[in-house]
Amino acid sequence: MIDPTTVKVGDILTFKKSHPCGGATWKVLRIGVDWKLECTTCKRVIMISRLDALKRVK
Repeated sequence: MIDPTTVKVGDILTFKKSHPCGGATWKVLRIGVDWKLECTTCKRVIMISRLDALKRVK
């Protein structure tokens, strides 16, 4: 698990499991209680809770 205070808007995160499109990297668009992430491969935007995102990051 990473330190949430080090994550900034515009950072690229790598998840343990890949997205169905095949990409595993996500760009941070918004941070807070929920994080808004954009898949760098297919450009899909998701909202995920901070705790879930921190668990999924490599």
